[in-house]
Amino acid sequence: MTTSKAPITSVLVANRGEITRRVFRTARSLGLHCIAVHSTADASMPYVGEADAAVHLPGTAPAETYLRADLVIDAARRAGADAIHPGYGFLSENAGFAAAVIEAGLTWIGPPAEAISSMGSKIEAKKLMAAAGVPVLAELTPAEVSEAELPVLVKASAGGGGRGMRVVHRLEDLAAEIDAASAEALSAFGDGTVFCERYLATGHHIEVQVLADQHGTIWAVGERECSIQRRHQKVVEEAPSPLVERIPSMRAALFDAARKAADAIGYVGAGTVEFLADEGGDFYFLEMNTRLQVEHPVTEATTGLDLVALQFSIAAGDALPPEPPAAVGHSIEVRVYAEDPARDWQPQTGRLYRFELGSAGAGGSAGSAGVSGSAGVRGSAGGAGSAVAEFAPGGPRAGAPWLRLDSGVVSGSEISPYYDAMLAKVIVWGSTRAEAAARLAAELSRAKIHGVRTNRDLLVRVLRHPAFLAGETDTAFFDRHGLDLLAEPLADKATEELSALAASLADAAGRRSTARVQRGLPSGWRNLPSQAQRKTFTVGDSQYQVTYRLTRDGLVAEGNVVVIEASAEQVVLEVAGVSRRFQVAAYPGLVCVDSSLGSVALAPVERFPDPSQQVAAGSLLAPMPGTVIRVGVEVGDKVTQGQPLLWLEAMKMEHTISAPAGGIVAELAVSTGQQVELGAVLAVVQAQEET
Repeated sequence: MTTSKAPITSVLVANRGEITRRVFRTARSLGLHCIAVHSTADASMPYVGEADAAVHLPGTAPAETYLRADLVIDAARRAGADAIHPGYGFLSENAGFAAAVIEAGLTWIGPPAEAISSMGSKIEAKKLMAAAGVPVLAELTPAEVSEAELPVLVKASAGGGGRGMRVVHRLEDLAAEIDAASAEALSAFGDGTVFCERYLATGHHIEVQVLADQHGTIWAVGERECSIQRRHQKVVEEAPSPLVERIPSMRAALFDAARKAADAIGYVGAGTVEFLADEGGDFYFLEMNTRLQVEHPVTEATTGLDLVALQFSIAAGDALPPEPPAAVGHSIEVRVYAEDPARDWQPQTGRLYRFELGSAGAGGSAGSAGVSGSAGVRGSAGGAGSAVAEFAPGGPRAGAPWLRLDSGVVSGSEISPYYDAMLAKVIVWGSTRAEAAARLAAELSRAKIHGVRTNRDLLVRVLRHPAFLAGETDTAFFDRHGLDLLAEPLADKATEELSALAASLADAAGRRSTARVQRGLPSGWRNLPSQAQRKTFTVGDSQYQVTYRLTRDGLVAEGNVVVIEASAEQVVLEVAGVSRRFQVAAYPGLVCVDSSLGSVALAPVERFPDPSQQVAAGSLLAPMPGTVIRVGVEVGDKVTQGQPLLWLEAMKMEHTISAPAGGIVAELAVSTGQQVELGAVLAVVQAQEET
């Protein structure tokens, strides 16, 4: 990091989505001009419209857009930026990019290039930390691994985010998993170097936020626990850590180790030192993220700091006060992903018709929330689509919201297959951990998220789980408590059936309200008794056929359900003397019903389906748009149930397409490198008896 020779007046954020909106909000509050870069796929994303200026990077893949340092710096020059903020991901931990920004005469809102470089290799970083007195897990070369060391974790030396990581439980699997991890790391980071270390299956992922100025002051600004993960990527983050709260001596030791780590590499700016801890409080260095973290809002919520404002302040040469503010209360953040947890976290793409959460989602917009600053810098909410929720030291000020939404999407956004599946981060503050968990679960359960499947219901179940509330949040949480149970919808079968009825009645009411004659009467009305009206919906693998009829007493539904009210957007039903309100929203091929019992997405079943839309038996369809990166079989091969046939890459993740049953590969419709759309036929496997 270099001190700017002149005041910063404009900043380009070399990123996309949620983090760009987050940086814009603080930058605008500081009076700065905000510049965006965007790929072709991101042209209509909210952050682009909120920028004062935007530069198009032609293409869709990160390698040809957001990872092109030369194009980003050229964009900054053309748009008149004084500084570049990298956000997180993409080029944020690229030492060459940091050096190039400084060489171009721009202010780099990040740590020195040398510090980034020293932490860029996890292998070399662990050696540096061990020399500085920071506890580390011993590195194992593949040749050293024996049965006694199992299980081991294969890790990419460069990069992070769960890519290039494999857990190995059997020695005979080690070579293949190393090859797979190396290939993934090479594709993601341009470096296929991997190493092994002992795997703590029930460890705690603890990290310490550090801030360091150019005058030698290093802050350890509270710790965060991020142990609940899927595919080595964080899902739930909180501050302070429940584990550290249980072991009073642990916090001081963690902070001391984090400050030693930052000092050892001459760190300047905001960064995070990550540790893996066991139940006894012993901890080991994992890595140092030389950038802002996705989960930084929970630290802001408990301290009142604006970490982005402090990044700008430190880059300008300002000094930090001697000590950081004390943390007060508890904050929890969850990441809302466009994915299906019940289907191996399969990412989802398509139109996000509606995205509303609490007051932050009013009007269909969901933006970053405001936070208050420190060190002479004060941040506030701003920018189109921003949700105001200012966190002050000690938690929200009296009367201020305690809910914060940092989102890269709004109602109507298109979720593409090219980037990470995260839609938003939802953050709450509470005076206690229990209060924060209850508030967050309630807000999530009431959210209206229509159009793509998300992990929302899973998050609510986690936040309400007795083990989570007891602070038992190690990295084996999903394995221990059963992902199949945690991924179940909040709405049970009875709720799905009631929601299907509400959808049917709302459809009938909507059609009658636009009818040219007898508008006030619902569909199916007759002078004399007639057949009931029927409509069929599917929810996942379940199908519901609902019926209703109009009598002299009004609309009557089967199953002892009384219809109190029915309009195109709202239906009130009474069951066993209890009335409930169902809000209904219809979209092409989809009806979403929200109620206090849970949200249900229904697919109407066509009475006369188009024969051309049918596919051959045994067809394997693409579960998402993506790129075929490998084909493992040929036409005529005999395969067994569950055997991997081909691999897709989408949303920064690799997905295996396996045989649904044993048989013969009768057709391969794709080849390596081919782009496929959702629902495209990839292959056809015929049962053996049919051949």
